[in-house]
Amino acid sequence: MMPEHLLRQLPSIDLLLRQESLQGLIAEAGRDLVRGRLREVLDELRRELKSSNGGAAPAVLSTGFADSAALTAEVERRTIKRFARRHQAQMQRVINATGVVLHTNLGRAPLSRSALEAIHRVAADYCNLEYDLATGERGKRGTGLGAMLKELLGCEAAAVVNNCAAAVLIILNTLAEGGEVLVSRGELIEIGGSFRIPDVIAKSGAQIREVGTTNRTRLADYERAIDERTRVILRAHPSNYRIVGFTERPPLEALARLARERNLPLFEDLGSGCLIDLTPYGIRDEPTVADSLAAGASVVAFSGDKLLGGPQAGIILGQAQFIERIKSNPLMRALRVDKLILAALEATIAAYASGRAVEEVPVLAALHATKEEITRRARRFLRRARRLGSGLRWELMDGHSVVGGGSAPQSELPTMLISVTGSRAGAAELEERLRRNIPPIIARIVEDRLALDLRTVTQEGEQEILKALGRLAAEEK
Repeated sequence: MMPEHLLRQLPSIDLLLRQESLQGLIAEAGRDLVRGRLREVLDELRRELKSSNGGAAPAVLSTGFADSAALTAEVERRTIKRFARRHQAQMQRVINATGVVLHTNLGRAPLSRSALEAIHRVAADYCNLEYDLATGERGKRGTGLGAMLKELLGCEAAAVVNNCAAAVLIILNTLAEGGEVLVSRGELIEIGGSFRIPDVIAKSGAQIREVGTTNRTRLADYERAIDERTRVILRAHPSNYRIVGFTERPPLEALARLARERNLPLFEDLGSGCLIDLTPYGIRDEPTVADSLAAGASVVAFSGDKLLGGPQAGIILGQAQFIERIKSNPLMRALRVDKLILAALEATIAAYASGRAVEEVPVLAALHATKEEITRRARRFLRRARRLGSGLRWELMDGHSVVGGGSAPQSELPTMLISVTGSRAGAAELEERLRRNIPPIIARIVEDRLALDLRTVTQEGEQEILKALGRLAAEEK
């Protein structure tokens, strides 16, 4: 059949909207949206037919599409596929079986149960976001969280913005606009998504004055660089990289002493925001926030959704004279966090204050898990998996988890992986099938085998992985 004949066979919108296969989409997405997508697909098919210039129809249509019923089925198939892609792009829960604890692409830190409950309480009804219950007058946003942070970490004052890059922006805009910021060449960091600290500093209205070299910066380099234009000394923790070998940089205490002598604020961008010593868990070179404050940093900033284990936020702590200026900056209105973030942060900080953080905060629980504990879980999982049938082969293999999220780049956590091999499908195909599962299961490939790391999987997640693998095993028989 020639393309012009096929064009006349294309179904009408009204006919398509009555098709049984599309009723579920109509109920979920709405009739108008489905109608719009149907028009797009019909236009696409018309273009494909016309592009044949009177010759044979395109390969996708030429065989088996000689009548209106077949064309109708093709329109339905393409429309359903478009909605499936749309659904995949929307936010949804996924199961992280990669062993990357702070997986940036998967949303970094999962929240604790108490944080989720706190969000529900303030989201389901009104709350005292900016209302002083003691006086009955207008209050200040974040007052409760600020008090908790001061008690826990011994700082004079606190402020919260929507992420750590925003914290850097508002701190330097407040304290250094129009002047210079001294920073070591070895600390001109690029953070996730190709955002660079020098670019953020430039947007703050301050200018960078580089000191030292990439691998060696001494206290004398800072001393020589200070002049009448200097406003801030910046220390950036290399949270997502390490420079090793022939290196040097002054202790934070020495830098703080120099800043005090020259009447300058010392600002430390800690990035990851570690509140407890993680050395017992095999994670080294991650300074704690309390250590930085005790060493004399005037202002410290760090992320809420990394090693702290809370929601995305930029937390600013330090001396009251600087924090109050930062909070008075008009940018604070643009960068402030909402009631849901404040509620989740309060619950997360409460877990630290009570000493229950390792048990309650999922990130810390995952980092705390030993290889022996994960091995016991993996063996129990394997015993259940082997009952699924002979379509898949199972094996335990030694491996490593990583912290991720731009934190502790040199730290590897010993773990036990579960490798899965198909009778017919290769590792890449198995990985794709799990990724297309509902909910999606994100795994990794190690030594040409699909590998699952239970360090980052909840008990509920284990059950869902087993169900998905059961379907894969049946397909592989």
